[in-house]
Amino acid sequence: MEIERKYLVSDIPEHLEIYPCRQIEQGYLNTSPVVRIRKDNDKYELTYKSKGHMARIEYNLPLTKEAYGHLLTKIDGRLIQKKRYMIPISSELTAELDIFEGELAPLTLVEVEFSSEEEANTFTAPEWFGEDVTFSGEYHNSHLSQI
Repeated sequence: MEIERKYLVSDIPEHLEIYPCRQIEQGYLNTSPVVRIRKDNDKYELTYKSKGHMARIEYNLPLTKEAYGHLLTKIDGRLIQKKRYMIPISSELTAELDIFEGELAPLTLVEVEFSSEEEANTFTAPEWFGEDVTFSGEYHNSHLSQI
């Protein structure tokens, strides 16, 4: 189960270079249900996500680089490219700051994953987070791949 909140970003934190950064590209073979392929640095995977906003079932399966390349030719819509910065916001929580590249630039979103829905519902976002878009399908990556 994936439980996360998603926000637009009002102010990008300074000194991003001090945080771990991953280069991600992902495409969608299907958007309902979501079937995604992703390259995350040098890791490749196929992901299934159920319907939902804050809480969804998610399954990840490893792919080889060759399988990823083959499936990449079959995506529907645009290939999403982004840099993801991992920014600690407490001893238990990490903000995943996504800075989109290409056609989706300058979109910037931040997600936080939680261990329970109760934890997600009582979360107080840091000041640099902007509007909460958790319950808007408009900011799901599967939707962004189609616009």
